[in-house]
Amino acid sequence: MFKHIIKLRVRYSETDKMGVVYYGNYPQYFEVGRVEYMREMGVVYAELEKQGILMPVVNLEIGYRAPGLYDEELTIETWIEKLPTSKIIFNNKVLGEDGRLICEGKVTLVFVNDKFKPTQPPLIVLEALKSKGVS
Repeated sequence: MFKHIIKLRVRYSETDKMGVVYYGNYPQYFEVGRVEYMREMGVVYAELEKQGILMPVVNLEIGYRAPGLYDEELTIETWIEKLPTSKIIFNNKVLGEDGRLICEGKVTLVFVNDKFKPTQPPLIVLEALKSKGVS
C-alpha cells in the first residue's frame, strides 16, 4: 500500500497557551498530506478543478492520542485503502518526533461536478491509485 509521508514543524501560531497544537489545526495538516499524496501520484487538485471536478470534504473523523508541541517536527502519513466511487476516503496518522501517535483520522471527500452533483472519479485518479496498488 502506498503511503505518502511529509514532515511539518509546528509553528508558534498553531499552538494554544500551553504550547500544544490547537486541535483544529489537525484537519489542515491532513489537507497538506492529502494534497501532496495526490500530487505525488501525478494528480493536481488545481487541474481537476479546471476540468470541473471538485472534491468537498463531507466527513471528518479524528482521534487525539497525545499532544503535538511547539517546534516539534511532525510526520503526517496519508494513504487510501480502497478505490473511490463517488467518494474517496483518505486515512491519516500524525506522529511526533519520537514516533508516538499524536492523532489519527479519516477524511471523506466526494467528487462533484460544477453544479455540486456527485460524479464518478476521473480516470486519471483511478489509474494513479491502481498504479500504486490500491484496489
